[in-house]
Amino acid sequence: MDWSALWLSLELAAVTLVVLLPGGLWLGRWLAYHRFAGKALVEAVVVLPLVLPPTVLGYYLLVSLGGNSPIGRWVEAHLGIHLTFNFLGLVVASVVFNIPFMVQPVQRAFEAIDPQLIEAAQVSGLGFWQTLWRVELPLVWTGVVSACVLTFVHTLGEFGVVLMVGGSIPGETKTIAIAIYDSVQSFDLDGANRMALLLLVLSLAAVAASFVATARLSGHRGRTR
Repeated sequence: MDWSALWLSLELAAVTLVVLLPGGLWLGRWLAYHRFAGKALVEAVVVLPLVLPPTVLGYYLLVSLGGNSPIGRWVEAHLGIHLTFNFLGLVVASVVFNIPFMVQPVQRAFEAIDPQLIEAAQVSGLGFWQTLWRVELPLVWTGVVSACVLTFVHTLGEFGVVLMVGGSIPGETKTIAIAIYDSVQSFDLDGANRMALLLLVLSLAAVAASFVATARLSGHRGRTR
């Protein structure tokens, strides 16, 4: 069992979730409430990581963020950091790869809100932040929970994108998915099986916990109506 790879994957999933949640909430809400020319194109770009092969997305991220790219050169010159083959590169790649898993459930949850509730809150004198906090977020909470769980679990199992952008550096970029692959390549099938089983159990537990949480939230709202 490669425990360092497991902890690295858990850390990556947690950081990705923290970084992506605020922007995912804003983008999902914005897409739900606004109609504009080109919206279909924006939504297509959001969904694109779902349909692109992970190695293709990882390749373009590597080319875009590498030391020979304008972005990579600027960041290295002004901030003194590299965006590839380190943990920071994994975070950037993971955030990009998980955008649809965060944004789409949030967008669907905001779209399900009755517009009359928002209008009633505004008529009652609630400002933007009060309406968001007191009216909208309680109604979309189940969608937000689902988005968070999907993002976290999906990050744990990422392989192609993180391998392209981060490689397989033990203790820095070698995640649990890459460790499983390396174990299979070295014919350590017992080790690969243990890690794969642990990843399966963690993913199943996270998804089951989200179902329980959303069911309780829905039941609580039903009792308070």
